[in-house]
Amino acid sequence: MYKTIVVHIDGGPDQDSRLRAAALLANDHGAHLVGSAATGISWLDYALVAGSAGVPVPEPESDFQGLRDAAHARLEAFRQDALRLGVSSLETRMVDDDTRYALLLQSRYADLVVLSQDRPDAPERALPARVRHLPEFLALRGARPVLVVPPHYEKASIPGVAVVGWDGSMQAMRAIAAALPLLQRAENVKLALINPDQLSDLHGEEPGADMALYLARHGVRVEVVCERTRSTDGAALVALARDSGAGLMVTGAYGHSRYREWVLGGVTRELLERAPVPLLLAH
Repeated sequence: MYKTIVVHIDGGPDQDSRLRAAALLANDHGAHLVGSAATGISWLDYALVAGSAGVPVPEPESDFQGLRDAAHARLEAFRQDALRLGVSSLETRMVDDDTRYALLLQSRYADLVVLSQDRPDAPERALPARVRHLPEFLALRGARPVLVVPPHYEKASIPGVAVVGWDGSMQAMRAIAAALPLLQRAENVKLALINPDQLSDLHGEEPGADMALYLARHGVRVEVVCERTRSTDGAALVALARDSGAGLMVTGAYGHSRYREWVLGGVTRELLERAPVPLLLAH
């Protein structure tokens, strides 16, 4: 079970949807919910900016205390909303740091981190509300699974029916292990193999059979679904999730290092952009 869940608090337009998902999971699992807000700038950063002649501090929160006050205000709003959603165990954390690194640190001491899909069309907001590529950063660099919530999520069951992408990889194995507390509660788990014949050395003679047996021994109601398609793996998984009325998708987060920067694999990027339901990722 999940006992500590961290949810990103930025006051942005998608915060309500991810908070609803985080509160639902916290209530279902009897978990402690942590609302995390970052100022986006450390004391050292502020000292360097303030000490540089002619360098303005970003508006509208024109000084460091203003950034901290704004973060505290966002956290107080989170606290009221979480209580209204029935969360009984919660706390707020304000961190003087970049949002990505603040969440990366706090994820070490949690079971799950809840974020929103990255929306390029989202309106500009005051520093530090918008942080680009936050889900992929946490998924590829963090030690814990990430639940990425679409902006339109309201109160659908998590997991309900779950679609799990299985390709025999280490990343997919870690994602399944991280999602077990949810998969054990699912009405049905569709273990999806996309064009498994292309990965016969990973799947064995009967693709999906060994992983399905592993899940069944953990009390998971599972069925193997083999999809043979010319569409991308991501598109096939999204279509299966829509057709089955899934409330959760689970997949490994794929990436590689290029010039010391993490670069997403194509399937992971497609799912982060298009997943119609909450998506659990682990690397």
